[in-house]
Amino acid sequence: AVVSTQSTGRAEFSVPIATTEGALVASLSRGCRAVRESGGIDSTQTYFGMTRAPLIKFSCGRAAKQAADWIAEPDNFEKLREQFESTSRYAKLKSISPKQAGKLLFLRVVAATGDAMGMNMISKGCEKMLHFLKTVDIFEEMIVLSLSGNYCVDKKPSAMNWINNRGYSVSCDVTLKCDVIKSVLKTSASALAELNASKNYVGSSLAGCIGGNNAHANNIVSGIFLATGQDIAQAGTSSMTLVTMECVGEGDLYVSVTMPCIEVGTVGGGTSLPAQKNNLKLLSSDPDMEINAALLAQVVCGAVLAGELSLLSALCSGDLVKSHMQLNRANR
Repeated sequence: AVVSTQSTGRAEFSVPIATTEGALVASLSRGCRAVRESGGIDSTQTYFGMTRAPLIKFSCGRAAKQAADWIAEPDNFEKLREQFESTSRYAKLKSISPKQAGKLLFLRVVAATGDAMGMNMISKGCEKMLHFLKTVDIFEEMIVLSLSGNYCVDKKPSAMNWINNRGYSVSCDVTLKCDVIKSVLKTSASALAELNASKNYVGSSLAGCIGGNNAHANNIVSGIFLATGQDIAQAGTSSMTLVTMECVGEGDLYVSVTMPCIEVGTVGGGTSLPAQKNNLKLLSSDPDMEINAALLAQVVCGAVLAGELSLLSALCSGDLVKSHMQLNRANR
């Protein structure tokens, strides 16, 4: 399905979504209508960097610390950058953050990867760096236990990515007009703000969620990922979302969505499949607009904002079950 357009950053985008849940398409369309009629969403990309964290082992903790200190030296980092970037014209090494645990050393490598999601690209660069390190005296005894040591962190929601980001970090916001909240969402600003605080903060805190300060971000993220050829196994981590709502003016509502870990690309992997490739083209009706990974990440974040608004509104008005019965169940 292609959801009706949402306005993001002074342009309009369609949202391709693959789902078997009929109510989700209708709900997302309603949310998109609400933000469009309120003037659209403002989106901001605040970070980009894909990560990989090789795990290496030494004879003792002192040797591991010496290795970490060597990597931290600017001249040595430049040597590693040269090795890393020799593997791809798009790979740009940004940082290496060592984390020691006894004689184990985890190297969280951050790199820009062009419009690719970049896991293969950054893995290739890390492998080349590790081969180079073996030629350095203090790394002679180094044992590479794994190209990935789970400190990346890939395909697992984590405090690391929640705080330090992975992929694209995007923030979207909109101020909903009072009349739009009443006519389109069938609720009020105060009801939405109270439910967001009670459900998405108190409820998620009691449940011990990491990055779970949202109602159903993964619904939107998974649907867009499937439709546009992303790695669906990364939908969980990419769905870590913080939703804020604040009553402003005379019955208006300020809403923001922050997503620190949107792992998407517009080249490579499943994006080359015919249906997914066409869906990426459907994002914009402007044939001259370049559909790149940064833009896709912002569309994902904007769509999540619209989806959050509509679901929370249905919960406020008590329409959730009724809408699911109407849209998801065949007449008998």
